[in-house]
Amino acid sequence: MLERLVLIALVLLPAGAAMADEGGVQLLRAGTDINDIASLQRGVRNFMSYCSGCHSLKYLRYNRMTADLKMPETLQASLMVTSDKPFDPIVSAMPADSALWFGKSPPDLSLEARAKGVDFIYSYLKGFYADKTRAWGVNNMYLPGTAMPHVLADRQGLQEPVFKSEAEGGASVMVLAGVEPMTSGALKPEEYDQFVRDIVNFLDYAAEPVKAKRQSLGIYVTLFLLVFFVFAYLLKKEYWKDVH
Repeated sequence: MLERLVLIALVLLPAGAAMADEGGVQLLRAGTDINDIASLQRGVRNFMSYCSGCHSLKYLRYNRMTADLKMPETLQASLMVTSDKPFDPIVSAMPADSALWFGKSPPDLSLEARAKGVDFIYSYLKGFYADKTRAWGVNNMYLPGTAMPHVLADRQGLQEPVFKSEAEGGASVMVLAGVEPMTSGALKPEEYDQFVRDIVNFLDYAAEPVKAKRQSLGIYVTLFLLVFFVFAYLLKKEYWKDVH
């Protein structure tokens, strides 16, 4: 019985919590709001400027995105870097042999927010630190051994790792405990937090463009079911009053 309960708990475990265990570091809270149109619009700008060169959103089309996020059609053309057709999906400009550059091809990010959770993406983009042993000179505390360079280093600056001593098997070992600023970037820490939060918010939208409408509709459906339950209960009492 206990094993069955553990299995159910693992199945229901949120993606973010699972990744926290894998990386060994508690995830940060993203605090995104899918209904914040201004944040989503900034997220589009940030994603297209820093992410779309390598990563695609193959399940999202330009015209759908600009319509949902209330962006002017004149801006749509400036965002279409790999196509001139508004109904085309958002694909990256990365060549087919990109795996030779990074060791693996940069993944499509269409469903990344649903697969790993917004907290993981937010933490990941804030978790890069200097590591001279890596090909790109950086590593990530939330995804050790990542093949991705720190493309936002000019915005955030560089961080250095902080280690702590822990006992393991009768010996003392140094483990990564966190990061701290090493060099400053173009943005202040709170500005960078918002910069990343906007990207994550946009990826949350891209993973499910109807999410905001679904959540809004869910409130009305729940209210309808509650009202319907009251009438159904009263009707049941009316039918069964002679029986009882």
